[in-house]
Parts: sequence; C-alpha cells; structure tokens
Amino acid sequence: MTDGSTLETRVDAWLADDPDPASRAEIERLRGDDPEQLAALFTGRIGFGTAGLRAAMGPGPTQMNRLVVRQTTLGLMRWLPEGALVVVGYDARHQSDEFAHDVARMVVHAGGRAELLDSTTPTPVLAHAVLQRNADAGVMVTASHNPPADNGYKLYLGDGIQLVAPADAEIAAAIDLVAAEPMPSIDEEATDAQIVSLGSSVSEAHIDAACAALMGSARDVSVVYTAMHGVGGQHLCRAFEQAGFAPPTVVPEQFDPDPDFPTASFPNPEEDGALDLGLALASEIGADVLMANDPDADRLAIAVPARDGGGFTPLSGDQLGALLADHLLRATSEVAGDRVVAMSIVSSRLMESMAAAAGAHCEVTLTGFKWVARPIVERPDATFVFGYEEAIGYCCGDRVRDKDGISAALVTAELLAVLKLEGETVWDRLDALALEHGAHLTGPVTIRFDGADGNEKRQATMDRVLANPPGAVGDETVGEETLASSLDLSKGETLPPATGLVLHYSGGTRVIVRPSGTEPKLKAYVEVIEPSGDWDAARQRLLAIQAQLSELLR
Repeated sequence: MTDGSTLETRVDAWLADDPDPASRAEIERLRGDDPEQLAALFTGRIGFGTAGLRAAMGPGPTQMNRLVVRQTTLGLMRWLPEGALVVVGYDARHQSDEFAHDVARMVVHAGGRAELLDSTTPTPVLAHAVLQRNADAGVMVTASHNPPADNGYKLYLGDGIQLVAPADAEIAAAIDLVAAEPMPSIDEEATDAQIVSLGSSVSEAHIDAACAALMGSARDVSVVYTAMHGVGGQHLCRAFEQAGFAPPTVVPEQFDPDPDFPTASFPNPEEDGALDLGLALASEIGADVLMANDPDADRLAIAVPARDGGGFTPLSGDQLGALLADHLLRATSEVAGDRVVAMSIVSSRLMESMAAAAGAHCEVTLTGFKWVARPIVERPDATFVFGYEEAIGYCCGDRVRDKDGISAALVTAELLAVLKLEGETVWDRLDALALEHGAHLTGPVTIRFDGADGNEKRQATMDRVLANPPGAVGDETVGEETLASSLDLSKGETLPPATGLVLHYSGGTRVIVRPSGTEPKLKAYVEVIEPSGDWDAARQRLLAIQAQLSELLR
C-alpha cells in the first residue's frame, strides 16, 4: 500500500486480508464510533527489529494481531533459504497459540517446513530446539514480562541466537513488501496437515541441557519458587527433579499460567511488589532462597535471607551475576584451553576483574543477548562459561544461546548448596569478592519524560549530555571525581554503533547514559568501586551520585 493511499483504502485492504473475525468487527466499530482511534491504528506499522515484534494486541498494522503475524512470517520466509525449517513455540498469553499456528501455516504456505511445539513452553526451550532440530530459524510467540495486553514475535536464526543488523533491516524490508500486497488465500486445513507437531522430547532435551550446566553434586537447598503466572512452573519442577534437588515449594497463586496475571499486572520480577507473595512464603517456611522466573522463564530473580537475619533481600542482577560467574569460573578451572565469559556493557565490571584473576577472557558487548551470546559462535575454539546482563538475564554454558531462567535456577541452587556445605552465605561470598576485587556497587537512574513530546524531550536531553557530559560527580562528603574519559557509542569505536555515552571518572566511577528504544525514558547506569571493599562507603558514593544525576539529566 503506497504512502499516498487514503485511510479508507488502507482499512478496506486490511479487512479483506484479516483472518480474525473479532479484529474485523472491532475495526468496523471504530469506523463508526471512533475514527480518530482508527486513524491512529492505521498510521504507520509496527516496527520489526533485532528484538522481533512486541506491542499491544489489537487490530491494524500498528498492533499485534493475526494478520501482522502472517505478514511478518511471509516476509521472513522470503528472506530465509528456500524450503527452510522453522521451529515455532508459544507462551500462555492471550492469542499466543493462534499466532503460533499462523506462523506455522505461513511457513508451510511459503514452501518451508514448520515444526510446532505442541503446548505452551518457556522461551529457552524454543531457543534450544532451534539447535536440536538443526532449524534455519525459530519463532517464539511471547511478550516476556510485558503487561497482559501485549504480545510479541521473537526470532532466532539458525545459530540459535537472536538476529542482529543487517538481517533485521533486510527482513523488515521483506515484510514491508509483503504488507503492500494482498495476502494470498490460505487453505488452513491443508497447511495444518503439513505442520509437524513436536512432542515432549523437545522439553526433555532442554532439561538435559540445563542439567548439563551443573558442575557438582551439592544439592541441599530449600527453594521457594514463583512462575509469575507464566509457563516456567512445570518445566522448572521437572528440571529440579531430574537434577536431584528437592522439589521447590511453589507460590500457588502464581504457579499456573494465567494471561491476565491477576496478582502482578506488570509481571516483571524486578518490579516493586511482584515478589511479595513469594517473599512472604519464603519467610514463613524459612527457605534458603526465593526464585522467580518471568512469564516466559528466560530470566531469573532471587531473594535470600537478609544479611541481618530480618526477612529476605532480593539480589540485583549484578550480584547474582557475580555469584554465578564465581561459581562457574571456579568449577571450570581445570578446563583445557581458553575460557570465555561475556557481559553487557551496562553490567558490573566486577566480572572483568574476576575473569582476569581466573585466567579467562571477558567479552564486553552491547546490551541484549543477541550480543552477549555471540562469543559462542565467534570464538568456537574457546569454552563459553557464562554470560549475563544486569537485567536478570543469565546464560550458563553454551547449550542455550540466550538467557535461560531454568538453567540459571539450577546453577543458582547448586551454588547455594555449595555455600551451605561450606558454612557460608551469599553475603560471605560477596564480601570475599569485594575484598579481592573491590566493592562494586551498581544502581540505575531513570528519568521519564511525560507528555506528548516526551520522546523529543528525551532526545534533546540525550543530545545535551552528549555535547556536555557532567564534568564531575560526587561531593565533598563522599569525594568529588572529575571526568577522565568519555566514549560516544554511536561512533562504533569499540563496539557496533549504538546510542549511548560511557563516562569514566577519576575515582573509578563509571556512568553510562542511554535512551530507551521504546519509551520516553533516559537511563543512567552508575557503578562505583571502593577498592577497600567497604560496602558502606561504596553505598554512600552511589547514592550521592545517583541523586546528582537525577537532577542533571532532567
């Protein structure tokens, strides 16, 4: 459809192709009752990028719906080799099963081969299945930890990793060409007959891979677990059983999949209040740890008994990342050849220091596991030990080339069991790491720009910071640090080009400022290092710098 087409023409063309009666009925209703909303839904198109698609469900080209899924898949198939094999999985969100079946149908219609997981599944199972099935691509229908109204389309290529440029732009261009044409008629009965249904062996293979990430025999740990109304519960419990751990005590209100997420309207374990039910249960029974997956089980959050013994304290992504890296680096110390760990640029530099001390190489990447997992394929002669990003995403070993909340839960349970056997707590281990490498403390500063011009304000602030970064941070109480160096990530000097600014200060503090790609937000990632290992001194510096940046970035 050309840019000069009228709204009525675009709507009529959409109605002719839309396979969803409910979607067509809503468009007709808006035509009569709310033409402004209809115009908004048909202005532009949902963007396809390295994260695939993710948006609210609804009619029209700017939302997630069956026609968008069909068009996207046909565009993908034009880009993939002829006869490509595509493995398809889906979570328990509203319409996820319909979208997944539409993906598989369009693969078959386009001359490819489609293998469909036969029930809801965690995202890491699909990511593993791409490799297990030797597929050309994998599609996971999920919106991960987004609100209930959203859904998404996550794409893996044949190497088992999410795509990066230029593949994203090439596929997006193919999708645009498909969207400009009438959709072909589909004989659903005939295409459905050609879709291969994958049985339980796929899930079992992922559990085997998750168990293979374990390094020893310590298993004495008491776990409370919440699936956050997602699809991880049954799969994680089977993995724990196979690995030899005692069954987790589950949070019953959040264990079964529920697309409405009744106890967590924003089902992200990092959100305030999301872990309340689990924390209460863990305190009640005196567990060693609370574990939480997000709804598609690719991320893991934990909380442990507080240092002072009063209740439970959630660990940050960087804290758990350091503990997992420490555990796996020690467990692989006898591995012959090069070892590699990887982390996103906004994650704590502690892992760089730990890797150097362990004789391993640390790769620092852009954010997102499409980058963090890439050393697995770029350094095939090395042993990939661990990768993580501060947003509670962890990759233990190379069996799944993405963040995996199931294998991370198993390895976390093992490291806690090892510490318990040695008479230590996580706090003891973090203290030991601080004494050896300095107390590394991280914390974000998030600035939201409200109003219709929020994105413009965000960009203007980012431009101002790029042109005139803060020349000093801190104060006379905690010590002032002057700017030592700056790196504009858009220049692509050390990493592929990205929007962001890396600032290093004289006392070791690092600040990374980058805009959200989807919301009118600017985020600063602050890390302070106290060489003495003094957590209190590090905390005071961090809080002072966070308060200062909150003012400077507005």
